[in-house]
Amino acid sequence: MDQAPLTGFGNSFASEALPGALPVGQNSPQHVPYGLYAELISGAAFTAPRAENRRSWFYRVRPTAMHPAFRPIAHASWLTAPHAAVECTPNRLRWDPLPARAGDFVSGLHTYAVNGDVGQRAGSAVHLYTANRSMADTVLVNQDGELLIVPQAGRLDLRTEFGRLTIAPGEIAVLPRGVRFAVDLPDGPSAGYVLENYGEALRLPELGPIGSNGLANARDFEAPHAAFEDPDRPTRVIAKFMGRLFETEVPHNPLDVVAWHGTLYPVRYDLARFNTIGTVSFDHPDPSIFTVLTSPSLLPGTANVDFVIFPPRWMVAEHTFRPPWFHRNVMSEFMGLIHGVYDAKAGGFSPGGASLHNCMSAHGPDRASHDGAVTADLKPHKIDHTLAFMFESGLVYQTTRWAIDAHHRQPDYDACWSGFAKLFDGAKR
Repeated sequence: MDQAPLTGFGNSFASEALPGALPVGQNSPQHVPYGLYAELISGAAFTAPRAENRRSWFYRVRPTAMHPAFRPIAHASWLTAPHAAVECTPNRLRWDPLPARAGDFVSGLHTYAVNGDVGQRAGSAVHLYTANRSMADTVLVNQDGELLIVPQAGRLDLRTEFGRLTIAPGEIAVLPRGVRFAVDLPDGPSAGYVLENYGEALRLPELGPIGSNGLANARDFEAPHAAFEDPDRPTRVIAKFMGRLFETEVPHNPLDVVAWHGTLYPVRYDLARFNTIGTVSFDHPDPSIFTVLTSPSLLPGTANVDFVIFPPRWMVAEHTFRPPWFHRNVMSEFMGLIHGVYDAKAGGFSPGGASLHNCMSAHGPDRASHDGAVTADLKPHKIDHTLAFMFESGLVYQTTRWAIDAHHRQPDYDACWSGFAKLFDGAKR
């Protein structure tokens, strides 16, 4: 059952499932209440600046270190950068929804694109998933990066070391690197998208001239209350490390944290709470104005990866082509659609589908969207009943061989830009 969450992003929190489980005034006392073990999880170097340092103290039934050796296991569809089974192409790519497959969240992950180098802690990977069963007596820990989960169909009940979070389509969750968790399916079959971020942890973007309010507010991010599991039965632990999967088995459930405090924790966010900013005069603003979370790179102003959304919003710009313009840009864009219709594509881009426009690949509205926009009566108009998003990276996405060869890739995607008439007349302004 989902618990009433704490709120905030980057703040320090404390939560306990039993009264008095949190030590007072000391992180690791000689005798921890209830006979628990103190354990620290650090998401940043010990000497990272205080404002950027993410770490939390666990008070748990058994230490995480109590496990036998891991052994490698195969996973053909979850890939990591760098990887040999990829293809770099300037072509624009688009896919229909991922066909449903039997399995749990882990086996249902399929990698579409990767960039960077996990060993250098730079770059990211984009996965889609389908699942029809819960992770029974199995937990996952991703030591390669944090996971941003975007469900498209069906809720996910995330059981983590910190407690539980349930996310539905229209909500997201961020699970920090190294956190153990399991995924249950309260609604049955589920599908969605996952961003695996190898780089700097996702955070709220700076607001600059916007000021102190707008876009995503820190207070709307929700962290779980402590809720421990303590059945004494074998549990499989799957670890992802340097692009490979490993497994071991422990005789207990490792989601046994009775209390915790700190600045590193999973969060849930309702995308409907995003305060959209846009023009009230003329011109279409850059899509960066819709950034929810960003992972910065070493190059100031250029993201390792951004999470950008296109939610319901009013369009009021005068004398303006209102959909996204034709463009080529250095950032690489992987898009998904949760529900509705994206305003730059009249057809072919379905909920659960995806598209990739890599660095400097020309793209923009299809012909039907363009023709409708240039003839539209520019009255105030609300784009409603839609929610699209974009994983945008300063690094080029390399498409996996599986995604290139997939039967649900649309071979005729380029056709949506065909047939634009020549309207130029040098004698007429």
